[in-house]
Amino acid sequence: MLESVWFRDVAQPGSAHAWGAWGRRFKSSRPDHSSLETSQLARVLLTNDDGIHSPGIIALENAFSQLADVTVVAPNREMSATSHSLTIHRPVRYEEVGSHKFAVDGTPADCVLLALNYLLPAKPDLVVSGINKGPNLGRDIGYSGTVAAAIEAAYHDIPAFAISLATRTELRFEEAAQFAVSLASKMQNEPLAAGILLNVNVPPGEIRGMRITHQGRRNIQNLVIEERDPRGRKYFWFDQRFDSSQTDDDPASDYAAIAAHYVSITPIEVDRTGYGLAENIAHWPDSLSKEKVEQVS
Repeated sequence: MLESVWFRDVAQPGSAHAWGAWGRRFKSSRPDHSSLETSQLARVLLTNDDGIHSPGIIALENAFSQLADVTVVAPNREMSATSHSLTIHRPVRYEEVGSHKFAVDGTPADCVLLALNYLLPAKPDLVVSGINKGPNLGRDIGYSGTVAAAIEAAYHDIPAFAISLATRTELRFEEAAQFAVSLASKMQNEPLAAGILLNVNVPPGEIRGMRITHQGRRNIQNLVIEERDPRGRKYFWFDQRFDSSQTDDDPASDYAAIAAHYVSITPIEVDRTGYGLAENIAHWPDSLSKEKVEQVS
């Protein structure tokens, strides 16, 4: 059935073992690792920017379905690098492709809005976006549809995190999905403040632990590549290139954690106000008003 909708205007000792060995799917025999840990997690919404048929979101669905009612609302095709864009110049359509599974002809942020305002019978306890194929680190999170979907959930005061594999070759989705379940349990037991979400990146290879990180400042140069079609008309591809001369060596950055084989967990606030700077420029209104009066005079 096809429907149409219009939108209106902190690494701890031994932590690597606590979340499994990473070489195999985690399964604990400890009684305190039972489903009671996530008994409050009744409803989970899954989304992504790689598309509804991506193995990353399928791995999340398989993992979370063991402990909660899961609904998948994801783009019907890859929508990487769409950031927080909304579809407002044409109708948004969805198709139910399975039980509690909806493919949306729109962006990741569209998917979250449609799920919260139309598709879901009740507000979810958690929104998980991913598992992205490739990293979402540093300044690149501003382009990420994966992260934007989690931000949209946080706008609605719903606990959320985005999770990505910081590789395009060693795609161990099942292990990352099990970590996502453990992180969800942690967030249920120790809730984050409203307006805060987590951006998680899982490195390839052996996992040494986890680190709470900040956005790195590694310089990624954006490239605009010019080509011509058979009729001689110009067209362009966007690409990126790493500038090694401006590498961020801060050990607390997300880039550094991944390079050292740690899972990077970066808290992100949806309030983008620069409070420190606001105090420094508090005198600007008076001086600007004075300058305007002098110009008029």
